[in-house]
Order: sequence, then C-alpha cells, then structure tokens
Amino acid sequence: MVKLLDDYVTNKAAFEKAGITVPTYDAAKTSAETKKAPVWLHFGGGNLFRCFHAMIAQKLLDAGELDAGVLVGETWDDAVVKDIYKKYDDRILSVVMKADGTLDKTLLASVGDAEYFNRDNPAGFEAITAAFKSKSLQFVTFSITEKGYALTDMNGNLTAQAQADIKGGPDKAATNMGLMAYLLYTRFQNGAYPIAMVSTDNFSENGQKLENAVLTIAKGWLENGLVDQKFVDYLSDPKQVSFPWSMIDRITPNPSEKVSQQLAADGFEDTDILHTAKHTNIAPFGNTEEVHYLVIEDSFPNGRPALDKAGVILTDRDTVNDADQMKVTACLNPLHTSLAIFGCLLRYQSIAEEVADPDLLNLIKNLGYGEDLPVVVDPKIIDPKQFIDQLIQKRLPNKNIPDTPQRIATDTSQKLPIRYGVTIQHYIDDPSRDPKDLEFIPLILAGWCRYLTGIADDGASFELSNDPLLDQLQPRFKNVQLGADIDAHEILQPILANKSIFAHDLYAIGLGEKVEAYFKQMLQAKGSVRGTIQAALKAHGKNY
Repeated sequence: MVKLLDDYVTNKAAFEKAGITVPTYDAAKTSAETKKAPVWLHFGGGNLFRCFHAMIAQKLLDAGELDAGVLVGETWDDAVVKDIYKKYDDRILSVVMKADGTLDKTLLASVGDAEYFNRDNPAGFEAITAAFKSKSLQFVTFSITEKGYALTDMNGNLTAQAQADIKGGPDKAATNMGLMAYLLYTRFQNGAYPIAMVSTDNFSENGQKLENAVLTIAKGWLENGLVDQKFVDYLSDPKQVSFPWSMIDRITPNPSEKVSQQLAADGFEDTDILHTAKHTNIAPFGNTEEVHYLVIEDSFPNGRPALDKAGVILTDRDTVNDADQMKVTACLNPLHTSLAIFGCLLRYQSIAEEVADPDLLNLIKNLGYGEDLPVVVDPKIIDPKQFIDQLIQKRLPNKNIPDTPQRIATDTSQKLPIRYGVTIQHYIDDPSRDPKDLEFIPLILAGWCRYLTGIADDGASFELSNDPLLDQLQPRFKNVQLGADIDAHEILQPILANKSIFAHDLYAIGLGEKVEAYFKQMLQAKGSVRGTIQAALKAHGKNY
C-alpha cells in the first residue's frame, strides 16, 4: 500500500505497482520556491482545480517550464485547507476515469502551498496578501463558481454585503470581489506591478464579469474618497491589470465511493472522502473525465509560463468568446442543465443513466442540434457539431463518471441567463428567426419552474439543490399541488418577467405563455413531467 505522503523518489516502485505516475521534480524545492517567489495563485481549491489546473501545473513543472508550484487560496471552506491540503502536504491523487472503466492515476505535487483566505484566519490572509505584493506573481486563476462573483441580488441591486464593502474600504472588504479589489489595491500600493486576473469559471464572458465586479468595488471606494483615481486607472489599463476571458470544459464530479474502493484495491491507502460542515465533498484524490478544454485569451502583462505546452489553447478574445459561447450557451452546458432539472424530477441519480433514457436523450438532441447549433458561431479551434457528437456519444454516457443531476442542479438560477438567454437573444437578433418558434428551451425553463415546486414526477417531495435564490423563489410554489387547478400566470409572472433570471422578459418576446402552458401541463398528475416531454417530442421533435 502507498500513501500520498510517501516519498515518491525512494518509493517509486511502490507507486508504480499501484499504477500511479509520479512527478519528476522535487516537491520540497517547488514548495519553497512558491513561498519565496510565487508565480501562479489560484482561488478556489475544489475538485475542478485539483483535477485540471493542478495537472497543468504538474506538466509544466515536469517539463522544467515552471519552478514554483501553485499557491491556492480557498475562499469558502476552511476544512478543505485544514483537512485535505494541510493533512496531505498539499498533494493530490489525480484520477482520470476512462469510458472503458480503467483509471489513469497521477500523484500531483504541484500545489506549493494552500491557505484559507478569510479575515478570520490572519495567517492565511497575510500569506495571500504577501503574495500579491510580490513582483514575481504573474497571474491569478479562479474556480469559485458563478455565485462567487455576485454583488447584486435578483433585482439587480447591490447586496448589503457589497454595500458594506464599498462603504468600509479596502481594509474592511469581505466579499470575494471586495477581497480581490483589496488585494489589487495592496499590489498597487507596493509597486503597482502588472498582473493577469484569469477567471476560469464556467460561464460566458467570465473575465468581463470579474473586471466589472472589481471595478464596481474600486469605483465605489473612489466615490467615497477611500482610494484615488490612480488606482482605478491602474485597474482599467490592460497593460497593468488584465482580465482575460476563458473557456473551460471538464466534467469533474464529487469524489466517488466507487473510485475510492477501486483505489484501495489497487494499493492506494488515502481514500477517505471528506464531507465538510459547509457541504463540500472532497478527498485526497480527485476524479474527472478524460476529455478537457481550456482556452484563454493571451493577455498576461507580467508574463506567463508556457501554458500552451500543457495543453492550454492561447488565442485572442474573440476566439475565446466564440469557443465559450459554443460550449456554455449551446453545445454542452444547456444540455447538462436540462438533464439536471429533469433528472431531479424523474429521480435519476446518474447523468449516464439519464442519457440511456430515450426521452431525455431525444430532448437534449433536439435542444443541442435543433435549437442551439443553428445559431452558434464556429470558433474554428473546435468544431461545434463534433463537440456535441462527442458529448452525446462519449462523454455523457460514460458510466465511469459518477456525476449526478443533483450536483449539476446547484445554483441553476445563476446559470439560466447564460445557458438559455444567449441563444434566445440570437433568435431575437436574426431577422430570419423568431424566438416564438422555440419549443425545447421553453420546455426546459418550464421544467425548472416545475422543479421549484419540490414535487417529483412520482408525486413525492424531493430535496432541491443549493441555490442563492431559493428563499426568494420557493414561496411562490408553496401551495402548488399535483392535479390542482392553478393560476400558472399568477405564480410565474414575477419570475418569467425577471430579466436577471432569464436575461429577458419572457412575455415580451412571446415565450412566457408557452412556459406557463408547459408548467401547467407538467402538474396535471403523477407522470405528467415525462408525459409533457414525450408530447413535445412527438409534436415538435426531429430524429437526430
């Protein structure tokens, strides 16, 4: 048996016996260099980072293209740092789950240090702050999920926390975006060195959202006399502070019990999965799919390592945006979210099982090929149709990926404007198309409203996944029952007309009534969710 903390140099044979590839660099030197002269800082130490970004860093370290490891700043869950990173000396076992059932295993030592970045943790807070003062720091990446960037509520107003950040100034900032502005202000005051702030979170125009959020805080400070104009000028100059856009794609579910058991059988000892008090599921290992993409706008004012030598596609902003729009708004994420919504309603526990269901498979084919693909701009670096083909034929059916609709359904309200609103906008903008002709997007939006009732298609209740708008939305559905005569318009109108949720007033573009009709149809009786899907496919679907 081997452990993460075993010496992979002297015990290399034991790792090889367990089928684990080990680093070729000295982890101790890498860690020391990270603390002395940090190059890459990452916020969000969860499973996506552990399976993807950390592997990119490993490849660069193995190739001699990078000397320092990644400094991780975890912003949400202190247990992740204390009970995973620190406990295992920042090491990770990367597990790539192939469709044939085999596992590719690699010991990663590319994290040089990990800290809980919160004002309640002075040591970690100071370590991250010190890194931002360092001229050597070239870029920062993020995987903090869409809600990590939020400064406004569902009505577009600044939240109380954001207002407190703006009023309190840099030394009182507490939101994620307020803290990023604080760190950049610290860097400005200590040399005003250039830096790239690279969002790699899974939503469109992520760099723009990060830039807007940081500038919202900084301009608020300026208006309150807490900083001067030169700081805002620094943030606004891409030769000083850049906010590159990116497209990221890698299905990375929570650590799997099945994978844990297989690792133990292969001779690896550290297989316990941690379920933290903040509902993070994480383990000494991370499991992920084989297919992956990371496309980044090549805008790094303080330089960068040769990321392209580790598989990152570096290009211009327009190409990044086209690739991102293709994936996030059309060829993957909308399909994934539709499976999440209906998977919860139909009580599926596996995405792979869902795509074996002919009704759900036909639904996502008609969404992807029928409604999304016709309005997608070809990014040239990735073929859109082949991307959907690969997703439907290889990626989603992979039974070795233990992904669940319940995980994908998390924060759905934050995803809808991008995953469906952008395609709707294409139909509005194209004079040869009419959004009223859409059928499967309004069906899915109605499915989400049906999901918010908390009543599964079998008539029993189910637990909704976490979402920042649940407290505001769920009360509208508290009296909804199967088979009852409901006023769908009264229930749904404030939701469907809310542009912050759907990016459109759905009534203004002729879709609100269609969503209402599908919603009401899905509430007729037990089995009406599936029946509505089947009826829509029969009336409007095509064979793809």
